[in-house]
Amino acid sequence: MKTVKVIVGDITRQKVDAIINAANRWMLGGGGVDGAIHRAAGPSLRDECAQYPADEHGYRVQTGDAKITGAGNLPCRHVIHTAGPDCREVRDPGEQDRLLASSYRRCLEVAKANGCVMVASPSISTGVFGFPIGRAVDIVAQVVTAFLSENPEMEFTMCVYEAVPQRARQVRELYADAFRKARAPVEEVELAQDSHV
Repeated sequence: MKTVKVIVGDITRQKVDAIINAANRWMLGGGGVDGAIHRAAGPSLRDECAQYPADEHGYRVQTGDAKITGAGNLPCRHVIHTAGPDCREVRDPGEQDRLLASSYRRCLEVAKANGCVMVASPSISTGVFGFPIGRAVDIVAQVVTAFLSENPEMEFTMCVYEAVPQRARQVRELYADAFRKARAPVEEVELAQDSHV
C-alpha cells in the first residue's frame, strides 16, 4: 500500500487523476468546498453535472453514492461528486456513520472504475453538514485503508482546509493519527492555503 498524504491546502489545486467533491444531492454547486470546486472548474462542470438525470426531488446523486464528471478548468482529470450525510437530516449516529463510509467507498470505487489512480479528497460532511470530526476521521481512515490495501496501485491524499490555519493543522493531525491507527503509512504536508474555499 502506498503512503497516504494528509495535507493542508486547496483541493482545487491538486494535480491528481480525480478530486472528490463534497457535493449536495442536486450536484449543481453550493457553498464551501462544493462552491470552490465549481468556481475553479468553471461553468462546464455545472453543465456536465446537470446532464445526470434527476429524481422527483431534483437529486442527481443519493446520499452515500458518487458520480463522476470531467474537471473543467481544474488541474485534475475528473471530479467525483458525493453527497455525504447531512446530520441535520440524518439524526441516527449509526446511519450517519454508514452513509459517510459509503460516500468514501463509492468515490474510490468510481475512481478505480474510471482509471483514476491518484485521488484527493476533502473532509466530507464535516462542515455545514455537521458530522463530528472526531468520528469522521476514524471512519475515513478505516474505509480508505481497507480499499488501498486491496488496490495497492492507488494513491490517496486527504486535503484539509480550514479558514484558521491553526485549526487546519489540528484537523490534519486528527486525520494523520487516525490513518496511523488504521495502520496506513502517512506523510503530512502543509501547503499554502488561499481564498478559494
